Amino acid sequence: MLVTGEKMAEIIPVTAVAKKQKREEVKLVEKFQQSGYRIIGRHSAVKVCHWTKSALRGDKMCYKHWYGIDSHRCIQMTPSVQYCNLMCVFCWRFHTPNRVEPYDGSWDDPAEILDKMIEAQRQLLSGFKGNPRVSRERYEEAINPKHIAISLDGEPTLYPKLAEFIQEAASRGMTTFLVTNGTMPERLEELKRKGAEPTSLYISLYGPDKESHIRTNKPLIPDSWERILKSLEVMRSFTSRKVIRLTLVKGYNMHSPEKYAELIKIAKPDFVECKGYMHVGESQKRLPKEAMPSTDEIVEFAKQLAGILGYVYVTEDNASRVALLADPSSRYYLEQLEKMRMEASLSTAEEPAVELTGGEGCGEIM
Repeated sequence: MLVTGEKMAEIIPVTAVAKKQKREEVKLVEKFQQSGYRIIGRHSAVKVCHWTKSALRGDKMCYKHWYGIDSHRCIQMTPSVQYCNLMCVFCWRFHTPNRVEPYDGSWDDPAEILDKMIEAQRQLLSGFKGNPRVSRERYEEAINPKHIAISLDGEPTLYPKLAEFIQEAASRGMTTFLVTNGTMPERLEELKRKGAEPTSLYISLYGPDKESHIRTNKPLIPDSWERILKSLEVMRSFTSRKVIRLTLVKGYNMHSPEKYAELIKIAKPDFVECKGYMHVGESQKRLPKEAMPSTDEIVEFAKQLAGILGYVYVTEDNASRVALLADPSSRYYLEQLEKMRMEASLSTAEEPAVELTGGEGCGEIM
């Protein structure tokens, strides 16, 4: 059964505070504004990310360029700011009452959110117009965004009008990159049923087994693991680009690649990212610096996983400590590989070309 807006509170935090308190607006707005957020309506937000600024200046783009996303034309947003059903130890966002007090107001219209989101992005980027390092062409492209990363903060699938939001974006010629923690399989089923698949569906998988999941994610709902397993099944039916990301934290969930492989096989994604936890932001209050794996450790783990899965090790991004694996039978694989080869051939001397492997198996030991 699809969980509607009215039913959301029933599957969100089971803590005592959540049962007693609900909210109809974003709390501690000043804290968000000080961190660069712009609050949109009653429950959404937008924030310009580091890579958008970098790309505007002609520097490095986010590793999501692997999927055809131009960082300077990408909006990082959420339709459910801080509203989440997990309290992940590695989360670098600050956690406010918005996280544990279920939203209980009216949900904003998708078109209105999109309009205000673009307006806020333009205001946030206005200072780049006179920057000598920013070309006029690139600035004009940036204020006319074409990509939406539906992530930023909170769990976006808790927004009950997500299907309509994705359809609204598509009607404007914009791509959508939906990042979910997989705890709302009902919402994914709804996207499929309404013909509202995002351009890329991205499920973050944070543990190879239930015990590791609970320790790493500290779920606020009792059946989060079972919901994730269901979402992996639903993901398999999507025809859009499918990506599973493992955020690996030493001492918590960076183990048992064979167990991760069994879970990944359920979803059969086109790509798998093995990304290292970064010791930044609020996560520094919860984890020691030693919990952050090195790029070499990430690459070693990724290659082990690739060998078990039969996936191809494609490349890595050192700045983000992430390695990319691909299903060689995926219809997206060849076009992805060709695009990355072209980018590698154009790399500057200051930024060495990434090493790419072709169709060879990666049983050799991202």
